[in-house]
Amino acid sequence: MAEAPRRSDLAVRTGSAIVMLVVAGLALWAGGFVLRLFVAAVAALVFWEWRGIVQRFPDGQGARIAWLVAGLLYVGTAAWGLLSLDGGARIMLILLVIMTDVGAYFAGRAIGGPKIAPAISPSKTWAGLAGGMIAAALVAAGGLGFLFWSLAGGSGRSADTSWFDPGMILLVALSGAAVAIVAQAGDFFESWMKRRAGLKDSGHLIPGHGGLFDRVDGLLLAAIVVGLVMALRPGFGG
Repeated sequence: MAEAPRRSDLAVRTGSAIVMLVVAGLALWAGGFVLRLFVAAVAALVFWEWRGIVQRFPDGQGARIAWLVAGLLYVGTAAWGLLSLDGGARIMLILLVIMTDVGAYFAGRAIGGPKIAPAISPSKTWAGLAGGMIAAALVAAGGLGFLFWSLAGGSGRSADTSWFDPGMILLVALSGAAVAIVAQAGDFFESWMKRRAGLKDSGHLIPGHGGLFDRVDGLLLAAIVVGLVMALRPGFGG
């Protein structure tokens, strides 16, 4: 998670964030070939930034080649994981990762406290991680609760409350918190790579935000884990 922006950077960062949200939102809305093309383009750009980071590692050529192969697998599997989900699950995963960052940012700034791994990411605290987990859990539980409410007839007085399952909502909330932990692990992994390479940002593609890898670091690992979990479920994909 990035440090708090200076006032002079706020307008640029806000504008860039709006553009990113609009472009990504349109791709998600369009789906199909457009979405696959968008994900492939993002994956290619992220791998290019991965390559730039690896080139600055204090390793020999053989180790750098191994890192490039690992990058292809890492980014490619993340793209597969995201595309393998149905539309609702895909949007929920993205929302969970976003809310993890939001919750971690505000909880970290408001509470502070001990750092998780200051040598890797000095700004991340245990309070921030807890805030991200709580935010993701609430979004996951709220999403399922809204689904139950809709299936039960919405706001109608004759709504069938048998659809409401508190145990399932708790399980989904815990799953949301688990996604937050995975997303934060992905964030730490990218931070470790940049530290090893002596870089602050993965690139300069997005004004005020650094590189694309900086923006999707948590989503990459979350997409891999969720995609694999869903693929290994009995009956997944029909």
